[in-house]
Amino acid sequence: MSKRDYYEVLGINRKADQKEIKQAYRRLAQKYHPDRNPNDKQAEKSFREISEAYEILSVKEKRNAYDQFGHSGIDGSQTNNNFNTGFTDIFGDVFGDIFGNNKNSNTPQRGSDLRYNLNIKLEEAIYGTQLNINVKKLVKCNRCNGNRSEPGYKNKYCPSCKGLGQIRMHQGFFSIQQTCHNCNGNGEIIEKYCIKCNGEGRINDKKKLSIKIPHGVDNGDRIRIIGEGEGGINGGKSGDLYVQLSIKPHKIFTREGKNLYCEIPINFVDAALGGILEVTTLEGNKVQLKIPAETQTGKQFRIKGKGVKSIRSNYPGDLMCKVIIETPINLNKNQKELLRKFKNSIDNNVI
Repeated sequence: MSKRDYYEVLGINRKADQKEIKQAYRRLAQKYHPDRNPNDKQAEKSFREISEAYEILSVKEKRNAYDQFGHSGIDGSQTNNNFNTGFTDIFGDVFGDIFGNNKNSNTPQRGSDLRYNLNIKLEEAIYGTQLNINVKKLVKCNRCNGNRSEPGYKNKYCPSCKGLGQIRMHQGFFSIQQTCHNCNGNGEIIEKYCIKCNGEGRINDKKKLSIKIPHGVDNGDRIRIIGEGEGGINGGKSGDLYVQLSIKPHKIFTREGKNLYCEIPINFVDAALGGILEVTTLEGNKVQLKIPAETQTGKQFRIKGKGVKSIRSNYPGDLMCKVIIETPINLNKNQKELLRKFKNSIDNNVI
């Protein structure tokens, strides 16, 4: 017997996205659910059919195989021909959203942790700062206070398990007791979901937070802010917010561990004869650096204690200054003549 097209079973077109597939399944599952159609063989058959269609179309790899090869592209291992097993698997996925595993569950659930990427300046990383950020997240619904039920409505007595939270199923000579899927073991179901959050218990919101950046943080460090992740459900705790730090490149200084690095341009006269240079540190202070005679370009000098005091150490690193000798430009006639004389004097000294 040939199978019906899965898209036809769910009443959707072949370009439907996952949200549309899920919505179609929820609608049909509610209609043909065995608990709502006891002893109805046709409803049971329809439910098995839509469950199989959803099982294939809700998984990207299975859907691609079906789109390309049809039913022949789905082997026996990809579909669940056993009704009871497939029924349980799907209950744990989307079907639970309708009949118990999620929306009807009164079990407190912790909110998810969130990650926020924050770019900061090198100065802010080294000396610390206070910054404001705006975080988009799910927060407790202020209409139902997170309990998912529309104000003014009380939870209903579950008709499937008669308030016991357990149901007994008969399979041949055996009788099995299991958690009621209609109320997820609570013995009651929500009569009407909150119209603001659609029974989710949470709504989207944007919150402004003030973040303290301690001194000495490095690229890739994370700051944990407890309780500022997504809000919990049914009184569950909120998750945490992790602020991931990225340090913007500086136009003068680079950082390696606790040391700072920079390049210092000097003229060739100071490089040849030596002298005292004035170096501006990252914090804006002026320090003197002694350059010995006959210094070559690329030579590196250390200024102690002018690097970074890391978050893990009280001892600061150093400022490493690399000398770059600059060739003079825009020389006047007299300067060029002096350089020629200097060159001749050097050439005459060459043996």
